[in-house]
Amino acid sequence: MNLSPRLGKISAKSAVRHGSQRFARPEGKSPEIVAIPLVFTVNRTRNRNLDQDSFASRLGQSKAKTAIASTRAERLAEQPWLTFLLPFFVYMVLGSFEPGAPDPLTEAQLAAPVHLRQQIAEGQPNFLGLRYKHYPLVYTVKIALTIAAMLYVLPGYRQFPFRVSPLAIVVGVVGVVLWVWICQLHLEPRLLAPLGLEGFVGGLGERPAYNPLDALQAYPAWAYIFLAIRFIGLALVVPVIEEFFLRGFLMRFVQEDRWWEVPFGKVTPLAVVVGTAVPMLMHPGELLAAFVWFSLVTWLMTCNRNIWDCVAAHAVTNFLLGVYVVTQGAWQLW
Repeated sequence: MNLSPRLGKISAKSAVRHGSQRFARPEGKSPEIVAIPLVFTVNRTRNRNLDQDSFASRLGQSKAKTAIASTRAERLAEQPWLTFLLPFFVYMVLGSFEPGAPDPLTEAQLAAPVHLRQQIAEGQPNFLGLRYKHYPLVYTVKIALTIAAMLYVLPGYRQFPFRVSPLAIVVGVVGVVLWVWICQLHLEPRLLAPLGLEGFVGGLGERPAYNPLDALQAYPAWAYIFLAIRFIGLALVVPVIEEFFLRGFLMRFVQEDRWWEVPFGKVTPLAVVVGTAVPMLMHPGELLAAFVWFSLVTWLMTCNRNIWDCVAAHAVTNFLLGVYVVTQGAWQLW
């Protein structure tokens, strides 16, 4: 049967317009098929509206984030001390909650029953009731909150162009060799004993000396996770917050009232003394090592006038010191 004559007889009135399209039907036939394009058109319109709403929502969120970042940057510009002090303050305050290492067991204590030896080995609880076994948890919280503070002041860090010179790496490597060598001499007790200050080194100067590979050997996964957290704290977090506090704030603060306007790297005799004496007090157990190391980094600071060089040297020293501690079992340095 030849269908072409019938298909060619299309009435003008039977042509149905929808949008910019025409749908034709033969005469005498019902127009049920006309509803199909309507569904597709409604769906396209609905999807287009949803896309517009989604784009508007994303645009609104982007503008809100930009406004928040702008407000934070303005706050840091109005209060420049926040960049240099806030992360360091968080780190030091939370560090005061860390339980100290227990005293070595005496011969009488070694002869005590096992459960008593374990209790003695846990040390005395601090003012919060935390014992030495809680050290990993307290340290982890301290690092997490310090990183949060660092992220908050990140726009302030960005005011210093990031660049690192080869000299900074060399200073970091030389620094760790000097630090370990001087600490192995144990000169501080002998030098301070005539002054009656040997207790200063033995008390305030003690490191936590926490060995997770031994203390957490029943939980090997947690032991290695905490070891990684220690490296993050000492090789990434501490170098930034200490150098920004010491050289970014303190050594400029003693030079001018408007310390934030003092060019980084400019020093006075008072600034040099403060830049060495304060970290020595922060490391009372390694007074001589701290004197030599921080003096070396002050020299680097005056040479390159770049705070990130100081941070890099500090990071290299701390990382290599951590490698030495783990491989040689010298946990007393950590």
